[in-house]
Parts: sequence; structure tokens; C-alpha cells
Amino acid sequence: MIAAHVQRARELVSPAFRKLFDGALVDAHDALVRSPQDLAAKVRFVTIYHLILESTLGLTSFRFITQYLEREGLLPGFVEGYSLIHHDETRHIGYGVWFLREAVRDTSEAEPVIRATLTELLPLVGESLSPPGEGDADDFDALGVTADEVREFALGGLTRRLEIIGAPLV
Repeated sequence: MIAAHVQRARELVSPAFRKLFDGALVDAHDALVRSPQDLAAKVRFVTIYHLILESTLGLTSFRFITQYLEREGLLPGFVEGYSLIHHDETRHIGYGVWFLREAVRDTSEAEPVIRATLTELLPLVGESLSPPGEGDADDFDALGVTADEVREFALGGLTRRLEIIGAPLV
């Protein structure tokens, strides 16, 4: 039963979302498993998992989904549960930021890996933050917010984390 729901949900996600989760994340994980002592492999994995997926996509989704549900008075139990998950995710994100900050401080190898990973994957992140089926991914209004509001929140959080890490966007 659950597998059928998961399969149905997977059919609704965008190709960009699948490239991030089924492609980049899986490939980075496999590379790290093959070479657990490879710092570049770990930096890439942590950048994808903690910085892109958990913080940029996850926190952005959490913010706008829960704001909408609270504003509309919908699914209070879901909002409560999702909020508990969110608090746990912030600990994971904190670890990722800490690890990347230490890696950047300790070696010149880390920052270029972070930048290359972001350069490669940020276009997919932008596409993934657009609602499925939207004609123009740059101009939408979903959950009562505009594309600009979503992008501003996501990019603002990523920018702050990169500054803490010591690898600012510009």
C-alpha cells in the first residue's frame, strides 16, 4: 500500500527533482562509499545532502507549506508533525555547515568542490522549487506566494550558510 503511494508520488515530481535525488545524491553517496577517506567526495555529498536538499529545498518547502496550511487552518496535525521533523532537520543542516566550514578552513580543496557542486546543481534546485505542471517556472503563484518570494527565501538562506562556511557565492 505504501509502495503504491510512493510510486504515485514519484510520478508527480519534476525531472529536475529526480536528477537531484536519484542522480546527484545517489552518485555522490556511491562515490563516498567507494572512497570514504576522499575529502572531495565527502564535501560533495555534504554539499548536496545538507546544503542543497535539507536546507535549500527542505527549509524552503517547510516554510511555505506550513505557512499556507496554518493560514488556511488546514491539517494542524500534519503541521505539528512536520514542525518536529523540521527541528530535527535544522540539526542536520547545522552539522553540514559545521563540516563544510571546517573543511574550507583546513584545506584549499573544499571550497572549489562546494562551488562546482552548486554551479552544477543550482539550476535544478530552481526548477525543483517550482510547482509541478507550471507553464513558466519563473513566474508562478502557489501556496499564496510568488516565485520571487520562494527564490528570495531559498537563496537568502543558502547565501547566509555559505558565508558562515567561508565560501560566499560572490
